[in-house]
Amino acid sequence: MDKMIRVVLVDDHPALRLGLRVLLERASDVELVGEAEEGQEALALVETSQPDVVVLDCELPGMTGMEVAQEIQQRGLATRIVALSAYDSDRYVRGMLDAGAKAYLLKEEAPETVVSAVQAVAQGQEWYSQQVMSKVMTWARGERPGGLTEREVEVLRLVAEGLSNKEIAYKLQVAERTVQFHVSNILQKLDAASRVEAAVWAKDRGIVP
Repeated sequence: MDKMIRVVLVDDHPALRLGLRVLLERASDVELVGEAEEGQEALALVETSQPDVVVLDCELPGMTGMEVAQEIQQRGLATRIVALSAYDSDRYVRGMLDAGAKAYLLKEEAPETVVSAVQAVAQGQEWYSQQVMSKVMTWARGERPGGLTEREVEVLRLVAEGLSNKEIAYKLQVAERTVQFHVSNILQKLDAASRVEAAVWAKDRGIVP
């Protein structure tokens, strides 16, 4: 018999966790070795049980899923991470992938796909929900979100930090009129009505923390 995939399941919603547990336990090659419903508990469980894979909710009480993933990575634990989320915004997806997740499942798809994702990640592969895959492919091609140029992304980051056109011009060593031109282009490309709206857009997509 092939080696069993040892899995820890982390989610703070009992009903969803029960559904995922049933699916995982049905899989002939999966052994569920523990469950947790909050971040600190999850990290302690991963450290003590050393599972092959952790199915990790992004939003948890206490430490977030992203913080748990970062700690797993920083502590050099071999556990591979399957991120589980209700959100497909760039901020969540990029945050979890940067923290070491090798799969990203949307909860609306999770019951049917969690076993496939766990099996893929255990074999060193990656696995993404369809809506997330398009984002990952775009990033892999080096494309910037919103069709912005590299300079526009730079200006947008400074706008999101609350800098005025004059301050941005000074920081980038360009004319204030040049900054006005970039900001105008950014608002037009993002279909944003204001600098605040553009800043929110940037935050949602992980362009600024």
